[in-house]
Amino acid sequence: MRNNGDPTNMQQLLEQIRESAAGATRVSVHDILNGVGERSFGPVVLVAGLITLAPLIGDIPGVPTILGLVVLLTLGQLLFHRRTIWIPSWISQRSVPQDKLLKGLDWLQKPARFLDRWTGPRLVFLADGPGLYMMAIICMLVALAMPAMEVVPFSANGGGAALTAFGLAIVARDGLLAIVATSLTLVTGWLVVTGLAG
Repeated sequence: MRNNGDPTNMQQLLEQIRESAAGATRVSVHDILNGVGERSFGPVVLVAGLITLAPLIGDIPGVPTILGLVVLLTLGQLLFHRRTIWIPSWISQRSVPQDKLLKGLDWLQKPARFLDRWTGPRLVFLADGPGLYMMAIICMLVALAMPAMEVVPFSANGGGAALTAFGLAIVARDGLLAIVATSLTLVTGWLVVTGLAG
């Protein structure tokens, strides 16, 4: 589900987030959603994954859980064919310091350039139509597990990596990346179950 103005790669998305943070001391979920577009389901998942992965941001207690709720609400609305994304104010007003956000974005620039060279429209049938809805369901399962991932060391990073891969697969219409994302999800799920059992 692509809209005009949606980013088609990670570097474009990071630039949109950077623009949304301009001139603010703190940047809210609402600011970021406005930056990437309130009808952009794929970019929202990608943003949630990137922020969970980014140093100084994803390590803040509660941030992975809040981002999981954003993903859950966003993709739930995709499954019900909503045209725009609605996020309750108690989530949309949550914020992070601008300096930490910008440092995280700087850290992500190099991996973004690398990933953009290796992603693009491939096996598109896995990233559109039924494939898109299947990715949405898997991402929602990852999002539901985020509170548990905050307890198991490093598993939130795995969840963030999976969401990033799924979000990029949606943005770039890359079915091969969707397969990689599914594998990341399975490994992260195993880590969470093993960590909780131990």
